[in-house]
Amino acid sequence: MFDQYDIIVAGAGHAGCEAASVAAKMGSRVLLITMNLQTIAQMSCNPAMGGIAKGQIVREIDAMGGYSGIVSDKSMIQFRMLNKSKGPAMWSPRTQNDRMLFSTLWREVLEENPNVDFYQDMVNSILIENNKACGVITNMGHKIKAKAVIITSGTFLNGVIHIGDKNFNGGRVAEKASHGITEQLVSLGFESSRLKTGTPPRIDGRSLDYAKMEIQQGDTEISGFSFLPIKKIAPEKQKCCHITYTSDHTHEILKKGFDRSPMFTGKIEGTGPRYCPSIEDKINRFADKNRHQLFIEPEGWNTVEIYVNGFSTSLPEDIQYEAIRTIDGFKNAKLFRPGYAIEYDFFPPTQLVLSLETKFIQNLFFAGQINGTTGYEEAACQGLMAGINAHLKIKDEAPFILKRDEAYIGVLIDDLVNKGTKEPYRMFTSRAEFRTLLRQDNADLRLTEISYKLGLAQDNRMKMAERKKTEISEILNLLNTSSAEPEEINQALVNNDSAPLAEKQKLSKLLLRPNIGLEDLSNELPELANALLQYGKQSCEQAEIQLKYERYIEKEKELANRMNKLEEMMIPKDFQYKNILALSNEARQKFEQIQPRTLGQASRISGVSPSDVHILLIYMGR
Repeated sequence: MFDQYDIIVAGAGHAGCEAASVAAKMGSRVLLITMNLQTIAQMSCNPAMGGIAKGQIVREIDAMGGYSGIVSDKSMIQFRMLNKSKGPAMWSPRTQNDRMLFSTLWREVLEENPNVDFYQDMVNSILIENNKACGVITNMGHKIKAKAVIITSGTFLNGVIHIGDKNFNGGRVAEKASHGITEQLVSLGFESSRLKTGTPPRIDGRSLDYAKMEIQQGDTEISGFSFLPIKKIAPEKQKCCHITYTSDHTHEILKKGFDRSPMFTGKIEGTGPRYCPSIEDKINRFADKNRHQLFIEPEGWNTVEIYVNGFSTSLPEDIQYEAIRTIDGFKNAKLFRPGYAIEYDFFPPTQLVLSLETKFIQNLFFAGQINGTTGYEEAACQGLMAGINAHLKIKDEAPFILKRDEAYIGVLIDDLVNKGTKEPYRMFTSRAEFRTLLRQDNADLRLTEISYKLGLAQDNRMKMAERKKTEISEILNLLNTSSAEPEEINQALVNNDSAPLAEKQKLSKLLLRPNIGLEDLSNELPELANALLQYGKQSCEQAEIQLKYERYIEKEKELANRMNKLEEMMIPKDFQYKNILALSNEARQKFEQIQPRTLGQASRISGVSPSDVHILLIYMGR
């Protein structure tokens, strides 16, 4: 019934979709197995992509030839660039999306690739021969052979859903959990643990009074995620979101249900996300706050269903209903479905190598929430990397690893493998020590050439990136060779709270002033404005950023180069750390567990001190 495949991907969430599409794009024959073909790329929680640091990841996925950015742009109902009041390293794109359209578009992407086959079933176990994954066994009893297997199980591994004192098996509401894989892997020596996440109630938007809430409109300028020229919605057609708040009254009602909350009664053992706590957790942890902000988000163009961002809860349904009606604008609110918590298995990611292949079983890759992450974007980028590396592995080619100074994707995977996680991992800009280099605006310049060499980015992408580089260079040359006279520019400088000129000055030097931008200069200097007309908006923005932040960019590049020298110092395989008594006990244990491949990787392991790294250097004769 089944041919032998190159790669089997188990699970069709965000990680599974990116893994299947990228491996198929590189030429592998892929079988995507999912328990429900109607929920491919389901937005299980909020109907949005991107946000702080997550938006950078989506742009990186796009530059690498993945599809999350394209699908997000085509299904967006609102766009906002977050953190515009801060420096460009902090700018983060975010889309509000049509939940159903997002899923439909992803399925179309996969179905358009002849190298992707589909099968609806549950994977119960992995076929293993000679310590290599070589296929799967499904719930229907099918043994399907493959050269590599990627597990992207999301929240389905032994998932348990909690609503108040009720709990039942499930990987998502109204969908059954997956069983068998955890038990098999644990019997083979893997360590597993439990995590928890949650979702808020969904509301009938027709029952809300939006006049009592703050309106949150989209940006008047829509850049989106993809670097491709994808047609996007007109700014004036965007759907609005709204903001409202809980109150002391809301909190008092919620507290009435604490004695039936699975969080407080001990029914939930898994650790929840620190940075996206449930409403009951917020009330408990921040008892001094008398209100919490809620974002009211529409779920699509053709539905009245509303997502209440910030009101994630597992409290009893009657408490949820009573409390939510005390919120401004929610007096007559009707619930479509209650919020719930879900507890599921994950495998601490220190059991992986940087290619996302498991250490214990060759040709077996993990991606997404099985590695302890939270969020569509974190899952999608892991799927992308697992798909690339699974393809390379079966072709006997070297793994593809992004470094910490090359991409947020590199930061995320490096953090997971070297530090592990005991709670759902979420990406932040603060996790990236080279965030000035890893901006959302330059993801194409950083990654398109790499992607092109892998056979992912097509010729049109490569030409666009090359043209952008050329344009940036020409704009910088123009700014470095052109000057402004005091009488041409002084009024604009004064209007922008900047000191007037006493003599002619280069435009590049004027742009170093904090309150002066390229647009300000163009408005006053017709020759400059005309010269810039031939260049794209992104090229102009990029040139301005490079000029203004040149010192910071160079500083980070120097630091990255110093750190990368440690990456070139390879640690011999089977290095006997236990014989080095000068190492701290913690460092010795971590080195034995993680088996770092380079001195750079060893230096980033949690609990390893600079003196431990120095001792390693001595023993390696360096």
